[in-house]
Amino acid sequence: MASNTFMRVEDVAEELGISKSYAYKIVQKLNAELKAQGFLTISGRINKQYFLEKTCYSPAEKERM
Repeated sequence: MASNTFMRVEDVAEELGISKSYAYKIVQKLNAELKAQGFLTISGRINKQYFLEKTCYSPAEKERM
């Protein structure tokens, strides 16, 4: 698996321009959504593709801008 498949909390904070503590809350929320769908999650990390889709930064959304 590629090392850039998952984003760490620090990456989320930097991408969104928010504090690390708030980024933890976002990662926890997204991981809870994934867990409810039956996916295995890793604490403190979020799937990059899922993060981009949920934050309107997916490639399709960027093309619209």
